[in-house]
Amino acid sequence: MLRVIRKTTFLNAVSGFLVTLSVAISTCLSAGAAHAALSEGSRAPDFTLRGALAGEPFTFSLKTALTQGPIVLYFFPAAFTTGCTQEAHDFAESAEQFHTAGATLIGITAGNTDRVAEFSKVECRDKFAVLADPGALTAILYHSVNTERHTLLSQRTSYVIAPDGTILLSFTSNNPEQHVLETLDALKKWREGKRQK
Repeated sequence: MLRVIRKTTFLNAVSGFLVTLSVAISTCLSAGAAHAALSEGSRAPDFTLRGALAGEPFTFSLKTALTQGPIVLYFFPAAFTTGCTQEAHDFAESAEQFHTAGATLIGITAGNTDRVAEFSKVECRDKFAVLADPGALTAILYHSVNTERHTLLSQRTSYVIAPDGTILLSFTSNNPEQHVLETLDALKKWREGKRQK
């Protein structure tokens, strides 16, 4: 009897999760190819994902990382595509500026997730970590989904997240070069605001 109750409880929990996921995906799909990202001032959803830094696998927890300082989280469509490779190069060239600002730089993708270790080494030049988001579940949480080709991929969206979990910047653009400039500027403004308090 206890076994039947546990099985029923588990099935109800799974069913509830699938309904929630289904609603989130259908909302994304019905809104068009590109979707409005989370707004500045809102709370960043917590998540934990597997990824790689300099080709070495590791697990990233947003909650844990925020205890070290602000996070620059940039979603990109797929590893080893032209625009995403250029964006990775741009972020890698500016990695020292993010480090100087006390920020952790993290890339995240729902495309070519089996290649994030290689991408973190080759295209990110061992400068920052890349996380795999299979099924775009974290991208859905962050309203950073692109369904243009009838697949769930990450939209090119960058967030700057303060240590308290507040989103300081929410920036979506298909121009990879703008993401570095916008995120560095948001970090600069945040640091200046902290000094004035």
